[in-house]
Amino acid sequence: MTEATEGRQVDDSDVATGRACIVHDEQLTQYNFGQSHPMAPVRIELTMELAGELGIVDGLEVVGAVPATEDELNLIHSASYIERVQKLSAHPTYTDLSIGLGGDDNPVFAHMHEASALIAGASVEAARRVWTGAAPRAINIAGGLHHAMPDTASGFCIYNDVALAIRWLLDNGAQKIVYIDVDAHHGDGVQRMFWDDPRVLTISIHEGPQTLFPGTGFSTETGGAGAEGSAVNVPLPPGTSDAGWLRGFHAVVPPLVREFGPDILVTQQGCDSHMDDPLTNLMLSVDGQRASYLALKALADEVCDGKWVATGGGGYAVMDVVPRAWAHLMAIVSGKPLDPQLLTPERWRERIAEMRGMAGPQRMTDGRAVGYRAWEQGYDPASWLDRSIHATREAAFPLNGLDPMP
Repeated sequence: MTEATEGRQVDDSDVATGRACIVHDEQLTQYNFGQSHPMAPVRIELTMELAGELGIVDGLEVVGAVPATEDELNLIHSASYIERVQKLSAHPTYTDLSIGLGGDDNPVFAHMHEASALIAGASVEAARRVWTGAAPRAINIAGGLHHAMPDTASGFCIYNDVALAIRWLLDNGAQKIVYIDVDAHHGDGVQRMFWDDPRVLTISIHEGPQTLFPGTGFSTETGGAGAEGSAVNVPLPPGTSDAGWLRGFHAVVPPLVREFGPDILVTQQGCDSHMDDPLTNLMLSVDGQRASYLALKALADEVCDGKWVATGGGGYAVMDVVPRAWAHLMAIVSGKPLDPQLLTPERWRERIAEMRGMAGPQRMTDGRAVGYRAWEQGYDPASWLDRSIHATREAAFPLNGLDPMP
């Protein structure tokens, strides 16, 4: 297998270890919009500390991150956009609202280009590791910047690392890729970049556009000319909790993935769907999120020989939720899921107490029993949730050769 870009050549060390890997570097926390910004890099620090204390990191091969080159970034972003990001990065007192940089969402910060390129490169490296057989699964928790557009920053996202990982896979032999986005916000940037590409099936399950940024992700968004059915959207009502979310997921995602038959899964695991998240209106628990991670691993095992590249994403309850959710994700990627009843390490709780004056959560669970009613058990047209699921199946299933009816 040949590389499409320089700097990521396969060498004698690229042999399957049997262990999944995490691509991580402490410098990934340099992606930092400032103290008052909701996307605080401490969420990455606390996740890694919790995963370390619980022994999760010991079960993963830790791989260093390499920045994406300009040539790599240019595969999905315009050259003029990259150049302007670089200039602002060197002069962080300036703004350029025409490319989405400046203001509250995407404030300019020093070394912004370098920090963003490192995250993008980390996701490419995760994809490379899985595709070349060096690891069965890989994760980049700092990734998942799914809103970035070809020539604009958006929604806390400067370079679209997940789209770049998908592009790298396509350029290196993947014929079919499924991208699954479980962030509370619609995965609009990734959808846009592969709107006309029938080789990539993008599936986003998110809070509906009527109540949440970016205002897209209707069930009627199904792909461009020649790629009809390649975009699938499941817009959920605000207030949807574990049972409703899992009902929607299982009614839509597994049938489509099985029918499409991908070579590899790429997923965005934003955990801002949690009931405590300050920016969204979904009501999931850590237990429900963990159930979705298990479902994704099972799906990867079933349809594409386990090949799975996972990334982080949104998540703004940075102390109580993100570390526990992503520690569960990392454990599942490693192949050794955690018992939800497990106590969180005392030292980790004390670290949070030092930061905010109140200890962190006692257990790796929110104490919720996870279950859902299967779609085959009946459709209720009086339910907003069921109408949304039905609309998605009606819009997307026939285009993918599936019957929308139960």
